[in-house]
Amino acid sequence: MTNISPSPFESLAFPFNIYAHALHLHEGMASDLHFGLFQNDKTSMRTAQQSTHELLLSKLPSLPCRILEVGIGSGTTLSMLSQLGYDICGIALDTQTITHINKNLEPKVSASYSSLEAFNARSDSFDIVLFKESAQYIDQLVIFNKALDLLSPSGQLIIMGEFTLKRDATNSENLHSLANMIALTERSGFELIENLDLSVLAAPTLDYLLQAISTYRQRLIKDLFLNPEQLTQLEQSNRINREKYTKGQNGYALLRFRKKTTPQWRLQLLKENQQHEMFDLFKKTFHHTMTPAVWQWKYGSNSNQKLGVWRKDKLIAHYGGIARQILFFGQPQTAVQIADVMVDTNERGILTRKGPFFLMTATFLEHYIGYGKPYLIGFGFPNERHMKLAERHGLYGEVGKMVEISWSPLSKFPHWRTRLFPITSLDNDAQIRLIVNNCWRQMAKDLQTALVGVRDWSYVQHRYINHPSQHYQVVLIKNRGGDQTRGVLILRYDDHGCEIVDIVAPLAEIPILVLHARRLAGINGHQRLFCRITENFAAYFTITDGTQKMLDIRIPTSTWDTAPPIESLRNHWWLMSGDTDFR
Repeated sequence: MTNISPSPFESLAFPFNIYAHALHLHEGMASDLHFGLFQNDKTSMRTAQQSTHELLLSKLPSLPCRILEVGIGSGTTLSMLSQLGYDICGIALDTQTITHINKNLEPKVSASYSSLEAFNARSDSFDIVLFKESAQYIDQLVIFNKALDLLSPSGQLIIMGEFTLKRDATNSENLHSLANMIALTERSGFELIENLDLSVLAAPTLDYLLQAISTYRQRLIKDLFLNPEQLTQLEQSNRINREKYTKGQNGYALLRFRKKTTPQWRLQLLKENQQHEMFDLFKKTFHHTMTPAVWQWKYGSNSNQKLGVWRKDKLIAHYGGIARQILFFGQPQTAVQIADVMVDTNERGILTRKGPFFLMTATFLEHYIGYGKPYLIGFGFPNERHMKLAERHGLYGEVGKMVEISWSPLSKFPHWRTRLFPITSLDNDAQIRLIVNNCWRQMAKDLQTALVGVRDWSYVQHRYINHPSQHYQVVLIKNRGGDQTRGVLILRYDDHGCEIVDIVAPLAEIPILVLHARRLAGINGHQRLFCRITENFAAYFTITDGTQKMLDIRIPTSTWDTAPPIESLRNHWWLMSGDTDFR
């Protein structure tokens, strides 16, 4: 299920009974809790909602017809279609609603508790899969994939409800984008046969609700034992939504899609029980193995995403996204690090605009990155060849480059002004947390005009100390004869030398951190120390006599959908090796 802003009738903060009671007071009854289609300012809500039903009926094929309604609301549509002779069943995730419908509606209807993803029925079970103001709560890929399985040949997917029509920096909600849903049509084995814009007719529903709540405000507070502030918040939410309709940001539409054929490649979100298919593709692509522990470390959180491309029962491509809390020019935001992008080299046309790489990348960007989506921006570490491929398809734009800075080791003698305190997996006390978090606050203050991943204690602990396969040396650098901490240094040792993987410190402290890293490189017998940093911040490291060289690593950002413009991001990222998932 996606994290979607509720419709006026399905607010999580304000239950159905507020609207139902307001409509009952205003209309004398409240049999339905959906948008109405208003022909003029004299139309009643009851008449407007009847117009919605009539329009829907006009789009259904003649009897006999088998319908699955996903998300049944109060059961009004389910009951109406059953009375008209349609063979209809409904599913929902509200047990009270299911119990009420099965007990009270006449004639008896079939309603059951189930998510769409978990719903089981044989292939070709339905002629229509219907979403009436419920699609916005379900991932688009789940909608299309389940409909493809459940529908008969030439069966129809009908979606009626609210959509985002255009996004900008003011959008905070996660309604499905109308354009992006339509873009998924052919990729998912469907064709669009109707796109009916009902925004002008549906928008007065919000005006009607505002009027009803205002007129009966005191009765609602008294009858439902409400806090007045609850109604104030509800009214404000509806006013904001109404303004979005006026500005053309949100709208209401009826979409009809016809099932064509099962596509050559099928886009699906990977489930945990499919991780072994991902492991096989990973080994084939990168020539080493991924363990279940590393997979869990990367993708175990619900905020991370795994998109796969399947040919029949074989995973042939994968596109991963790891959520990362960042400071976006000083403001907290959520970004996503693109990881484990891979395509089976045996697939034909893998790099074309209709190939699996393009299909999964465009779909991921449409789903997850940009204004009003789970992640404001994305980043990754492709080489120049892959960067140019993505740029050619209009998917990414380059906003930075990585460089490598090297130093020779220093002597093993202690530095008389500062000393080192290693942090291990056994160190989890409040004092360590306080020290690391304070270092991060000072670093964040220096990077208010940059994009930087959060480096607090929780992150350091998860990323480095609790890594399931890599070993890092995490060190506090403190003044001798005092408690002042100069910074946190994270090192990694391998055949290439000693690497500064990350730092957490005020930028002015970088020279002293590099000094101690050079000492530790010498102590551990390595011939060189190096670090990787975005080119725009390299000067903070080269002042310590380092030698710089350019790497074949680029920093991308999405240019496929509405997101912060590339010009505002270029040369603003602070990224080091620790910001990758593979070092």
